[in-house]
Amino acid sequence: MSQQPPPPSYRDSGSGSCSGTPNPAADSPMSASSPYAADEKKYGTTVTPSSSSSSASDLSEASSYSDLKQNPFLDPVVAEHWRKVYDEADYECRGAFDPTVTWTEEEEKAIVRKMDFRACAWAMVMFFALQVDRGNLAQALADNMLDDLHGVKADTGCKQPTDYNYGNVMFLVSFLCAELPSQLLSKKLGPDRWIPMQIVLWSVVAMSQCWLNGRGSFFVTRCLLGLIEGGFIPDIVLWLSYFYTSRELPIRLCYFWTTLSSTSIITSLMAFGLVRMRGINGWAGWQWMFLVEGLVTLCIGLASFFMMPASAVQTKTWFRPNGWFTDREVSIVVNRVLRDDPSKGDMHNRKAITPKRLWETLKDHDLWPLYAIGLVAYIPHTPPSYYLTLTLRKLGFSAFNTNLLVIPSSVVHIITLLLLTRLSDMVQERTLVAMLQSIWTLPCILALRFWPGLMDNHWGTYALMSVLLSYPYCHAILLGNVIANFIYLDYDKPYYRDGNTKLVVINLLAIGVFLGTKAYYVWRNKQKDKIWNALAEEQKVEYTKTTKVQGSRRLNFRFFH
Repeated sequence: MSQQPPPPSYRDSGSGSCSGTPNPAADSPMSASSPYAADEKKYGTTVTPSSSSSSASDLSEASSYSDLKQNPFLDPVVAEHWRKVYDEADYECRGAFDPTVTWTEEEEKAIVRKMDFRACAWAMVMFFALQVDRGNLAQALADNMLDDLHGVKADTGCKQPTDYNYGNVMFLVSFLCAELPSQLLSKKLGPDRWIPMQIVLWSVVAMSQCWLNGRGSFFVTRCLLGLIEGGFIPDIVLWLSYFYTSRELPIRLCYFWTTLSSTSIITSLMAFGLVRMRGINGWAGWQWMFLVEGLVTLCIGLASFFMMPASAVQTKTWFRPNGWFTDREVSIVVNRVLRDDPSKGDMHNRKAITPKRLWETLKDHDLWPLYAIGLVAYIPHTPPSYYLTLTLRKLGFSAFNTNLLVIPSSVVHIITLLLLTRLSDMVQERTLVAMLQSIWTLPCILALRFWPGLMDNHWGTYALMSVLLSYPYCHAILLGNVIANFIYLDYDKPYYRDGNTKLVVINLLAIGVFLGTKAYYVWRNKQKDKIWNALAEEQKVEYTKTTKVQGSRRLNFRFFH
């Protein structure tokens, strides 16, 4: 699926349901302010009865349906309901909640620019820190790191993964296992506290890799990095959601994800210089690289303690006496976000997620097709990506040139990511646009399997792998990455014919899963339409106001696919 949620739709009065977010009743199983709401929010919307609420007759004649779409709190019953929810939740921004405040388009644009400069830009810097320390292993391999480590098996000579494969698997499994605990900690402590702590902790581990001396230390650092870095990305998304509306956040996340490839470009250039330090103080170049890049990450982590306010109303502090916003700007930031999604205020930003909310999320079978996409769609290009630098070295390129040759695919990857996001927003299509990732990779994987010039034609092989890794990015869960580490095995090199055959099959499977997901959500929406349309308008209004059913199981919830 595309990473973007649909444009915001009118929220049910009394329910506050927004584009795929669960409803904001105090006992709702998920909240838009929770990191677990992110995936559901991306793929749904709600429909409303023609009467905006049961109290519509009490509204002034000037309060039109269009006004309610922009500000559901114009209905006094809705406003009072949410004020009570915010008070009971001890919502940190409840003092700035004002159903009557208005602002101009120019004011809003100026505030969004300010948030882009302060919040979004720093989120990209922090993501850079993540990607530096979880992605620089590829540059280290180009400097013969595996050969330098005693006891690390770079070649097994049989149908078994190498120690490099096992190290990647340990990192990914640790990362996956840490996702939930990390998000729970973030919700309890606040992302403004937990994220800087994460960065500082993993930077220490990253720097310690300069003292790697064998198989055991390699595996330990891989596990520790995964455990500490897990959950970072949803924590960042949660923090950004405090400032942006559901229509604005996808574009910011698009820019956020371009950091993935931008970091690859920057670290490749850094590695080009750092690996030349081999021999200084008796160290290899990769050791200097881990030390220097870890220090860079440490500086970003320490700075993040001072760069991340807890919320829009908490930007003023002893080291930031003027804050980010004026009092009027605070009111605008808070109310524009709440009018877009009232449920963002149903939890305090220091309140932990309850087991009930977690369980309700996990058992929502309507989200399982998305998990299936995540399981298979990310596999086909992962083995070539992990083995790119090793392949280039086998093709005869030097360690220095290898780090430079990975840059072109990263540049094109940024372009295709931006184009994919814009295309999805322009045609209002998620599933089929996201499927372009698998359509892009399929002919490249077929060429890797059947092209007779593979590995023999050095520049042709490089060009083929560069095109493959320029794919339009559709973000997926990590389980597919774990599986991908068991595709390219040592007995199969250098052509990896068996591995590439598996990738062809998985790529075709991914396309089938995308199409099946599309068909499923079309069917589910039609099924709900049939039941909803059979209700009288009074029944729709009553259901909207009183139902205890939450999230995608609501009758007036529609999946955006």
